[in-house]
Amino acid sequence: MQYILSAIDPALIEAWKAFFSDIPNVVIHEGDITKLKVDAVVSPANSFGFMDGGLDLALSERLGWDLERKLMDRIKALPEGELLVGQAMTLETGDPEIPYLISAPTMRIPTNFNIDTSVNAYLAMKAILIAANKEPEIQSVAIPGLCTGTGRMDPKIAAKQMFYAFEEIVNGKRMDFEAFGDAQKYQRTLNPTGMIWTH
Repeated sequence: MQYILSAIDPALIEAWKAFFSDIPNVVIHEGDITKLKVDAVVSPANSFGFMDGGLDLALSERLGWDLERKLMDRIKALPEGELLVGQAMTLETGDPEIPYLISAPTMRIPTNFNIDTSVNAYLAMKAILIAANKEPEIQSVAIPGLCTGTGRMDPKIAAKQMFYAFEEIVNGKRMDFEAFGDAQKYQRTLNPTGMIWTH
């Protein structure tokens, strides 16, 4: 499997390089993700499948607006009626250059509130990697910055969260917490700007 991290933001490119540059099956691409020829592209969507803003708008224009309706219908049919952050859904696009779309919400609804202090990039990245590796036809997947657009997460924090997810899912370095405090420390490592206690 080849993983292509693609963005046009130089700060995000540099952040990815700091974490992923030594990993052989990861390519860091500075450019338009919609121009790539890959087996799958990731939509860092919302829980209800709206694809009319940000990168999702560009993907809809590239792959066709019928994809949004197909995604929304699939989501509505789920027991939850929504695709939760930490879940992903794979759809065929009908496009020979990008035959699959992986929808992985980084937020429940389009918002910039509290996303930058969350671990949503980590959760979404885990879901993306699991979904991509479930499909034998997917041998290359293009992944954008997660939570760095509308969510306004610091590129360095997003890159770290994506890397930790990659280490766990692809490289098998699973978490093994012996105490609740260990889980708290890990949460703090993933995003030091997030609050653990309010009082």
